[in-house]
Amino acid sequence: QVQLVESGGGLVQAGGSLSVSCAGPGRTFSMYGMGWFRLAPGKEREFVAAINWSGGSTRYSESVKGRFTISRDNAKNTVFLQMNSLKLEDTALYYCAAALLAGVNDAERLYKYWGQGTQVTVAS
Repeated sequence: QVQLVESGGGLVQAGGSLSVSCAGPGRTFSMYGMGWFRLAPGKEREFVAAINWSGGSTRYSESVKGRFTISRDNAKNTVFLQMNSLKLEDTALYYCAAALLAGVNDAERLYKYWGQGTQVTVAS
């Protein structure tokens, strides 16, 4: 079983910035394409961002493009999501996930392993 542990969520003012991170398994971390998803109250879980195994290719949802940046450090087995210009509608439980496919994956069904989530709350 692959364990993913998110950290870094919290409360931030609208327009502010926040970074969340996700620690993955050692040795095999670079084998996985990684992604971030979020679940907001009353909504279905949605794709946020994804990155391929090397970090050389990324993809974003239209709602966060230009504001969020996904990156990874394979030496530290960690994937990051830098969130800038946060909006009220970014409030959600953010999950990181690992896909067995090493490329950029935006389909939730391709992700096999999931973290427990970290809460991000944007206040006015």
